[in-house]
Amino acid sequence: MAKFMIYAAAYVFLKREGTIYLMRRANTGYRDGMYSLPAGHIEAGESLKEAALRELEEEAGVVAQAEDLVQAHAMYRRYPERTYADYYFVCDTWEGEPTICEPEKCDDARWVDGQNLPENTVEEVRHAWACIRRGEAFSDITHAN
Repeated sequence: MAKFMIYAAAYVFLKREGTIYLMRRANTGYRDGMYSLPAGHIEAGESLKEAALRELEEEAGVVAQAEDLVQAHAMYRRYPERTYADYYFVCDTWEGEPTICEPEKCDDARWVDGQNLPENTVEEVRHAWACIRRGEAFSDITHAN
């Protein structure tokens, strides 16, 4: 029997005056046209916060410190082909102005009302944000396809 493997990813909600920063995916082959967050897989040897900070800088061009990240939600996400452990952070202190740093993977970025996310926001991001707003630290999602 094959060993069970979990993929891990870190996500960051940049939060400013009731808004959050979203980036629209493009040319990736995965949920293109949908808004998501600065995020990515956790690399070997990285802590959760190190991964989140690296993704913030790589994708949005901002620099934050580990103490600026508040771990706000964990999501256990199962698909037939793979399982994820997703870790969501909220950050309201950083240096620089968020911008698109990977235009080959992102074709729009914007501050959006935290109470009214765009229709085309990635389902898990929408779910995590709703959980965070309700104070729920954990969720478990199973996808049939």
